[in-house]
Amino acid sequence: MIIDGQPEFRRLLEHHVSTIWHDARFTPYDPLVSGQLPEGFAGAGHDIVLLGDQAGVPEATEIVREFTRRRDFPPLIYFAGGDSEISRAAAINAGASAFFRRSKIDHSALAETLTTLLSEEVPTVSTKMLFEGAPDGGQRPLLRGYRLRKKLDATEFSSVYLVEDERDGHVLALKVLRKMPDIGVGDNLLDRFIQEFELIASLDHPNIVQIENLGISDQHAHIAMEWLSGGDLASRIRRGLKENEAVSYLRQIAGALGSLHDAGVLHLDLKPANIMFRDDGSVALIDFGLARRMRRAVHLESSGLISGTPYYMSPEQGHGDEVDKRADLYSLGIIFYEMLTGRPPFRGKRAMEVIYKHRNEPIPSLPRPLARHQPLLEQLLAKSPANRPASAQEVVRCLS
Repeated sequence: MIIDGQPEFRRLLEHHVSTIWHDARFTPYDPLVSGQLPEGFAGAGHDIVLLGDQAGVPEATEIVREFTRRRDFPPLIYFAGGDSEISRAAAINAGASAFFRRSKIDHSALAETLTTLLSEEVPTVSTKMLFEGAPDGGQRPLLRGYRLRKKLDATEFSSVYLVEDERDGHVLALKVLRKMPDIGVGDNLLDRFIQEFELIASLDHPNIVQIENLGISDQHAHIAMEWLSGGDLASRIRRGLKENEAVSYLRQIAGALGSLHDAGVLHLDLKPANIMFRDDGSVALIDFGLARRMRRAVHLESSGLISGTPYYMSPEQGHGDEVDKRADLYSLGIIFYEMLTGRPPFRGKRAMEVIYKHRNEPIPSLPRPLARHQPLLEQLLAKSPANRPASAQEVVRCLS
């Protein structure tokens, strides 16, 4: 049972526990909304109670004492806020079995504490556990529970692996985001990461990648998602697309964006590499701007060369102005032009050159055989967001 008045913290604790026991079941309880638990509550049916200091009582140790003095009450772990004056000794003296600071939870220490209190062993580590290079040049364990097939991709912030779930042999793509001390991952960033992916996982749209699992460990957050074996849109553009294929893909991508926007999420990194395909040829949108929280919107190498993303940025995003869902629609227009012609409309040797063209150069005309799509492109690629379609659903209607 997890008792705390902050939903994000309750979910964080759930993810900590679920990486140790995949089949763990939780009873979340918000005392700020539902009030204090009744005097007769004895924790029946629960193996352990995780109690946060956001419990709606002025003296936190009193509720610890009140719970733990009840007959057969399960072990209780107390989580104090970073600015709380309550010490480990005070919590233990009040009856808590263990004590953690809620802003600095060591996953390994929490796992060891839980297994000790429950007299169970942590699940055996697979002989094919994922490994990552350690700072000393050796190898350190990365994640348990997955059999590694191969490494698919890597950036400075994440790696993507093709894996099998040890429980059922299901093939998945596993994206592992490494904690970066210099950018503060592990505090509010990790909370936002968890919240946003829970939102994406709740979406049910055929053109959005299906999220299977989200978990955390000491050094990593990881997302297990469906394996999209059909490659990405960038590869298909290089091979050349037929007009009807480009229109079909545009319709599917716009539908996915509409669902995303309705949920209050902006993608802000829409590009052909983030548009994947299933075996049946259907489109699946991936990478919902999460990595964007870990880097500047315009990523420039020290040489000033283009890193790729500026090709698809709206004028307002490229200049650091306020953005909304119409920034994604501009990116959609860039992709549509590229699908039709094989190249993006604005190109240059340096990022700032391309960003300048997005705002200042006229929208190029399509070849005559494709001219029927020029009016839609003019709307999508309007320099001012006010002149673009109001929604992705409006784009879909234009294609009907």
